[in-house]
Formats: sequence, C-alpha cells, structure tokens
Amino acid sequence: MNQNKWITLGFILMVAVQLVVPASMIYNAEAIIAKGTEYKFITTPIDPTDPFRGKYITLSYRENRFQIYNPEEWAVNEIIFVTLTTDENGYAKISSVSKEMPMDQQDYVKAKVSNVTKMENEDNYLTISYPFDRYYMEESKASDAERLYLESLRDTNLITYGLVNIKAGEAVLKDVMIDGKSIKEIVLNNRDTLNK
Repeated sequence: MNQNKWITLGFILMVAVQLVVPASMIYNAEAIIAKGTEYKFITTPIDPTDPFRGKYITLSYRENRFQIYNPEEWAVNEIIFVTLTTDENGYAKISSVSKEMPMDQQDYVKAKVSNVTKMENEDNYLTISYPFDRYYMEESKASDAERLYLESLRDTNLITYGLVNIKAGEAVLKDVMIDGKSIKEIVLNNRDTLNK
C-alpha cells in the first residue's frame, strides 16, 4: 500500500509539472504582449522552397543587417542583444548590437548572429536571426495566409510587416499585417476567393 501512495504521488507530481510548464510559457508570452513595446518589422521575400512550412508562415525582415567594424570579433550562432528604435515612419530600426545585455531602459531583443560579411575595402555586416521568424496559425488557414503573404510581398504598393511585442529581451510575434490589416482578418474575409 505504501508503494502505491508513492506511485500515485509521483504521477500527480508529473502531471502538475506538465501543466505548469506550458502555462508559464503562455503567461510569459501574454505578459510580453500586454506590457511590452510594440514594433513593426517590415518583411522581405523568403525562399519559397522551404520544406518545413505547414502550420506557419516563415518571415524574413528587412531590418536584419547591422554594419560592424570588427568582423573577426563576431561568430555565427553567437547570442547577441539588438537594441531597437523606430524610423520616421514608425517601423523597427536597429539602434545597436552588443554581446552584452543592455543595462539601460532601451528596448532590446535577444537574437543570434546568422552571418558575418567580411569584405576587404568594403563595409562589414552582421546578419541577425530573430527568434520571431515564424507566425503560427490554425492549420486550415495557414496555407491561405502564406499565399496572401507571398502575394503581398510581390505587390510593391503593399507594406507587409510583423507586429512584434518586446520586453526585457523577449519577443512575441503578435500578428502579420498586410497594408495595415491583420492577415487573420484578411484570410477570414477572403476565404471563398482564396479557395477557388
């Protein structure tokens, strides 16, 4: 009987941990959305042959390169801290990149170095890989949303951007906007047209 109590207690503890971990992740994301600063990251075209798509849209951002003067000091996959500001149109702009977490009150996001461009007699650049490059959607709507997203990138009159909330280095991709409208709303309103 004593062994059964330990097994039951262990099972209850295991179930509790499995509920607490996802709940804390959801709570953290909701706190970032509620209290974080909102940034608009303009998107750029992506490689259309990505085989891992399905329930999400893969995003690439225009503001993902930063000029550096010491390329030998940076390494691919290195953790970096990208300090952000906004340009005159209200879109995200990189203010600085550092290996150290900023101690002032500026907004920053923790990211990775995806490439270091080192060219003799030319500018050197750091290419940044953000942690918010996938926008997940309900599976039945994801392919329509992806089609709309790719079409919007071809239309130079439309501005497509990721709406990202940032707080203390963490980021949550809240929505993808096409010409100021949520991609979820566009898919919902154009469902019949998209399925033809």
